[in-house]
Amino acid sequence: MRGRRLLSVLLAGTLALGTVMPVRADSIEERQQKANELESQKSQAQEDANQLSEQLNTVLSEMQQTQSDIETKQDEIVEKEDELMYAQIDANNQYESMKKRIKYMYENGNTQFIEILFESKSIGDFLNNAEYITQISEYDRDMLTRFQEIVESIRQQQAVLEQERVELEDLQNQLIEKQNSVSAMLQDKNIEISSLEAQIGENARILQELEQAAAEAARKQQEAAAAAAAAAAAAEAAKNSGSSSNGSGSSSSASGVSTGKGESYTPSAGSGVLSNPCPSAYISSEFGGRSSPGGIGSTNHKGRDYAAASGSPIYAAASGTVTTVGYNSARGNYLVINHGDGLATLYQHCSAIYVAQGQSVSQGENIAAVGSTGASTGPHLHFEVHVNGVPVDPRNYL
Repeated sequence: MRGRRLLSVLLAGTLALGTVMPVRADSIEERQQKANELESQKSQAQEDANQLSEQLNTVLSEMQQTQSDIETKQDEIVEKEDELMYAQIDANNQYESMKKRIKYMYENGNTQFIEILFESKSIGDFLNNAEYITQISEYDRDMLTRFQEIVESIRQQQAVLEQERVELEDLQNQLIEKQNSVSAMLQDKNIEISSLEAQIGENARILQELEQAAAEAARKQQEAAAAAAAAAAAAEAAKNSGSSSNGSGSSSSASGVSTGKGESYTPSAGSGVLSNPCPSAYISSEFGGRSSPGGIGSTNHKGRDYAAASGSPIYAAASGTVTTVGYNSARGNYLVINHGDGLATLYQHCSAIYVAQGQSVSQGENIAAVGSTGASTGPHLHFEVHVNGVPVDPRNYL
């Protein structure tokens, strides 16, 4: 009887474990399906981010071209100003020559010209007195009229050029607004991707736990089934031999089973000593040789450009002391942080600076905001890393 009761208990345990398995399997299947969905969402978000990055590149290229066009147009306006200046000089010279001839005629007895001269308020007024113009030489009249027409023509050309310059500046402002909009959308998309990556990691952790639990349940079920089979065999043997056993022999099973404990995740701090000074930005230019922002010639870019919406936060790349807070026409609003051991970082074109010279800052502290002050074609952070006073590639330290 005792053998039959033991067999019944073992069989019942086996059946109970068997009912757990489908629930575990269903949970694993759901988690796997969710993992696929999250990966699909991340893939779509990454594709959107890539498209936004391409748009941003296009906008930045258009901004550079427009800036070059503005500079060219300004040069044309200056040339027209010079032409106008010389044309006005020519007209004045011609007028002075006419006055001399009129004076000569007056001194030789003809007083009508001098009266007209003193009564006229301008060259145009003088020319409009048609009844007296016929008495002036055809040459003088034609030359003065011609010079006046040249002056007026140049003024009109200058006005057209000025209007074109205004239109180009309006276009540049529109491109800056578009850059800010695309940068903001790209920032939001990067945040979305980061959120999806976090969900993927959490789902993977739960899936791993479920798989480990299912494997443990399967192991226990196999052990129970084996024990039940052994008990059944023993009971059958006892029944056949007609003897009963009062021994309570026990068998011990190893309890040292792997729990499948997952390792905790610690975000990597990177291989360098500096952190990202503008995480919300898009890297628009790296360290080294590049075409100049105006599209003419090339320059040795001494830092790394982070294109972002104006006002985006700028963070200290490492702890240190603020040694310089200033402004100049090239760097705009800028600051320098000394990190010790010959390492320093520069942050340029800021719209606002939140720290003062001599202040100690911590890594990741909000020290300034992205702007477009100084020599800049649009809102961005120009970030430089100096080692013993020499600019070096920031990528080697981030």
